[in-house]
Amino acid sequence: MINIPLPPKLLSLLNSFKYHIMVEKGLADNSVESYLRDIRDFLLYCPLEIDQYSDREISSYLLTLRELQLEQSSLARKRVALKQFFRYLDKEEVRSAIDFDKVPTIRIGDHLPDFLSIEEMLNLLDNLPSETSLEYRNKAMLELLYATGTRISELLGITLHDINFTDRLILVRGKGSKQRIVPFADTVADILLYYIKKHRPVQMKFKPTDILFLNNRGEKLSRMGFWKILRQSVLQAGIKKHITPHTFRHSFATHLLEGGVNLRIVQELLGHASINTTQIYTHVDMRLLIETHRMYHPRA
Repeated sequence: MINIPLPPKLLSLLNSFKYHIMVEKGLADNSVESYLRDIRDFLLYCPLEIDQYSDREISSYLLTLRELQLEQSSLARKRVALKQFFRYLDKEEVRSAIDFDKVPTIRIGDHLPDFLSIEEMLNLLDNLPSETSLEYRNKAMLELLYATGTRISELLGITLHDINFTDRLILVRGKGSKQRIVPFADTVADILLYYIKKHRPVQMKFKPTDILFLNNRGEKLSRMGFWKILRQSVLQAGIKKHITPHTFRHSFATHLLEGGVNLRIVQELLGHASINTTQIYTHVDMRLLIETHRMYHPRA
């Protein structure tokens, strides 16, 4: 990909905004990168002086992306990024002619997250190979991912000191430097203890670190590295669905709700700031209810 530089003035404004959302707002690194990429793409698509931008340029840009069949969720994210950027500039008295009330809102709709059934998930986890140190590490990661519902970035950031084996609790560092405590089951504790005692020292390569999951060079495993591991595990299990790390998080939430866990407890476990974010899983639960009704009701 060709990296086209922004004009110096726009680059300076973008860097100021970066400092604002990183330091003052405390956004996670991934969120910061997404915001900056979305804003930069727009500024390159429509290069103007800041005071020349209006809602027409933003509306035209989003319409073009929609015509290119960009996903609604991505469009919505880009609109939010641009709105935050120009609002920040306005507060800094760098004026533009943008009225975001005139920029069409993006309706994402009731998209239901992909998830595995309990049977599919257990079949995947129970049949993971675990002969080598790396295979056992992979099993420990996937077991913990499903057991806690963590995001992939949260999972890869867990350290040895974050795990309380006595009470079966893990300290998870979430978005925006927020922390939460998530419990895990005895079976997962046994897997983690065995991994830490027998297999993790093999991967350390004499490099002292407290990061829980390491690559074969003794360093923190990357997101891309985890993706490759997950893809291979899904293929070996013969699962045809499109599985991502977030599928484990969706499955975790769905299975808890199906089991009768209160929505607010699921919200706390997932680390959602608003229960509105968690409520999408009630739609997944409703889908199961509808399917069951149609299968068993005498008039269905």
